[in-house]
Amino acid sequence: MLDEESVRQSRLIVFYLPMHTATLLALKWAKIVKGLNPPAILAACGLYGPLNESHLRAAGFAAVLGPEFESDLAALVEEIAKASLEQANRNGHPRLPKLVFEVPDRAGLPPLRKYAHVVVPDGSHRAAGYTEASRGCKHLCRHCPIVPVYAGQFRVVPREIVLADIRQQVAAGAQHITFGDPDFFNGVTHATRIVDELHTEFPQLTYDVTIKIEHLLRHNHALPKLVKTGCLFVTSAVESLDDEVLRKLDKGHTRADFLRALDLCANSGLTLQPTFVPFTPWTTRDSYTHLLETVAERDLISAVPSIQLAIRLLIPSRSRLLELPEIAGMVGDFDAEKLVYPWAHPDPAVDDLAALAFRIVAEEEMGESSRASILERIWLAASRHRSTGSFPLPATSQARAVPHLSEPWYC
Repeated sequence: MLDEESVRQSRLIVFYLPMHTATLLALKWAKIVKGLNPPAILAACGLYGPLNESHLRAAGFAAVLGPEFESDLAALVEEIAKASLEQANRNGHPRLPKLVFEVPDRAGLPPLRKYAHVVVPDGSHRAAGYTEASRGCKHLCRHCPIVPVYAGQFRVVPREIVLADIRQQVAAGAQHITFGDPDFFNGVTHATRIVDELHTEFPQLTYDVTIKIEHLLRHNHALPKLVKTGCLFVTSAVESLDDEVLRKLDKGHTRADFLRALDLCANSGLTLQPTFVPFTPWTTRDSYTHLLETVAERDLISAVPSIQLAIRLLIPSRSRLLELPEIAGMVGDFDAEKLVYPWAHPDPAVDDLAALAFRIVAEEEMGESSRASILERIWLAASRHRSTGSFPLPATSQARAVPHLSEPWYC
């Protein structure tokens, strides 16, 4: 709920834009905020700031800062305090600055119980905190929004800063920590030292991380350490099970690699939670049905949030996808309202299927249906073009319980 009185009294109002949805919401709420407080200075910061700068400027944002925004934001506050308002129209640095990291000040934030929490297999809940051991990413996956901003740059947050941040969250009631690094194993030595120290200090604390399939294979020797130190699950952006699509996305792994990583994690006692972008310009009805069947056959139903079965590829500003000739020739003009380049699948039936899958997920989740029943309904809709075949798992009760966040994570 918006605190209108606080808005009216503020000289600077900052919107954090770590994801596409947050940016859309910021553009919507900027109009409301300006209506309540016309003289207020609006600032946007985060990954999606520089990607959408011109549209944010047009919406009234005086300052647009990138994901390494802390020092620029502090300078902006000082300028406003000195009434140097003419200097507020700033971009931050043309290149990402190298910050001197400090322990985040979390005073004044809502209590952790108001954020997403972890649900463990026995049905109990764990209050979850959040921190980052690194920023940016060494890799250049073609569809990733991190790439146009960081361009392969990777920044390590000092170990003592990470641990101090976790300590203050544990003191505030955190029983679990989500590491928000784009890839926890970009700096595998740094990461494993942190979890070693974390487990020594807080042996009952659990955590989760995000790691590329490529890194799960290359650093598989570190998987037992993750389990030993309290890692409940690993999220990995698998995106597709079609090798040609994976090549176009420049993911650095194959379908076989994913299945191997799945086995390595299972053998280590670690839950792997894959995320997908099932609807791309190269998706076919057969490849989509095969994805659903693999999720069922590999006992991943509980590990894959239903929304993951309905996501359609987003092509944001400055996306590396535009380097592909077939994409450049397919997209329309940039949609300033949705902040994406619109595209239509060459086969309209696939776009219809994508829309149907999304409706099914929305309807079934509203009725609190199980992930297994949602998957089966989508499979029935997707496999109508087949003359034979049946859903791989006839009983929804076969889906095993796995630890997961109460709010699904996806790009």
